[in-house]
Amino acid sequence: MSIRAKMLSMLEYLLGMQGVDEYKVMLPVALDNGVSPVEAKEVLYQAVDYLGLGRVFPFFKATNDILTARGVDLPLASQATTTMENRLEKGEETQIRLFGPQMKDFAKKGTINKWLVDNCFGDYYTRKGLNDNDREMITFCYIAAQGGCEPQLLAHAQANIKLGNDKEFLMKIVEQNVPFIGHPRSLNAVTVVNQADEAVNGKD
Repeated sequence: MSIRAKMLSMLEYLLGMQGVDEYKVMLPVALDNGVSPVEAKEVLYQAVDYLGLGRVFPFFKATNDILTARGVDLPLASQATTTMENRLEKGEETQIRLFGPQMKDFAKKGTINKWLVDNCFGDYYTRKGLNDNDREMITFCYIAAQGGCEPQLLAHAQANIKLGNDKEFLMKIVEQNVPFIGHPRSLNAVTVVNQADEAVNGKD
């Protein structure tokens, strides 16, 4: 696992478990070790859909303060690639690419389903700055860190493995972030990773 991936995962775990004070310490370290300002901000934007704005808002101020102190001009260039007219279409395309053809017409199953497709996948997953592997990794980290969302964690663990973020990679992500979230949530994540690998690759 690259230093960049380690740094990204730490930021996401700290977001998920609401460790804003530790985040202020670790963000400069991440910026010095392969994480760009654009990537750091993309982590925040995507976090809103998984953690909620109420949890993420304090991290925006912390991030902006740190970037400004380092001489980064804000706001950064927009990374958006979709419009209000095509976000639903592009979101569905992204969901199908990541999770399979069963996601077609998912948006028609309910209001929140539609928001998930057009906002989470149409607005965020389609943005530049991070690729599919990055975005699935960071989603796995948000969900693992906040705990209590194991069905969603399983779906995203499976998507990670299908993209090439394999069992070994996900286990390393979980293990290195145990100090931030403790053992109970980490053990739950380990169980989910094993279940996801079995579902994707079968039993050994």
